[in-house]
Amino acid sequence: MFKAPLDLSSARILLSNDDGIHAPGLKALEKTVRKICRDVWVVAPESEQSGAGHSLTLQRPLRLRKLSARRYAVDGTPTDCILLAIKKVLKKKPPTLVLSGVNRGGNLGEDMTYSGTIAAAMEATLLGIPAIALSQVTTDGEPARWSTATKHLPQLLERLTTQSWSPGALINVNFPDCAAEAVSGIRVVSQGGRKIGSDMCERVDPNGRPYFWFGSMRVEDKPTTNSDLGAIRENAISVTPLNLDLTHKAAIKNLKKVFP
Repeated sequence: MFKAPLDLSSARILLSNDDGIHAPGLKALEKTVRKICRDVWVVAPESEQSGAGHSLTLQRPLRLRKLSARRYAVDGTPTDCILLAIKKVLKKKPPTLVLSGVNRGGNLGEDMTYSGTIAAAMEATLLGIPAIALSQVTTDGEPARWSTATKHLPQLLERLTTQSWSPGALINVNFPDCAAEAVSGIRVVSQGGRKIGSDMCERVDPNGRPYFWFGSMRVEDKPTTNSDLGAIRENAISVTPLNLDLTHKAAIKNLKKVFP
């Protein structure tokens, strides 16, 4: 855990993602962060791992490939990347901060449980390193507005690191799908809720066998203003603190009545 406020210029920052080592979002993130920090490292998956969640490779060996100075690729999941980065690549001097992204597409509502972008930040948090997941909301068929994320990221990082975070907490950030100058502000909001799998296709392959394909997840018609979905709908940057402790504390009291 860093001692607030954090001087980003002297920090050691580790970058990762779930879109892969060659993803444009990661390139945009790296270019932006290198302008404010001298000690930047990248350890990311060889190929896209979207939807991998907090999965870990256990049934086969992992390969760590050095691409250039301070840049590595792993043939595994985002979780594998963070573990190898902290336990191997940066073993002698761990990172001060981990940034995961910038993901192509939002990580909102129930995306938290599927997202490899958030999983990388979760793994860093489990290892005691403060972490931020970063995502650029997109529209299907339209190019991602990376400039929106890169324009607002330096200020966002500076403000987020003015105070220490609680142990076990990580930050999830989503940038709205609008021009950088059209961003309406930054909102600290809760995780929203939306329907999962409402856009599922059932088709038949050339051999006559049925197959299924999940499409984009539909946002609820009226997301609340104080949720990540509501903030993005109003062109605001959403900032949501997440907790690794999944205990539903409100249910403990009632359950103890059943199991005294």
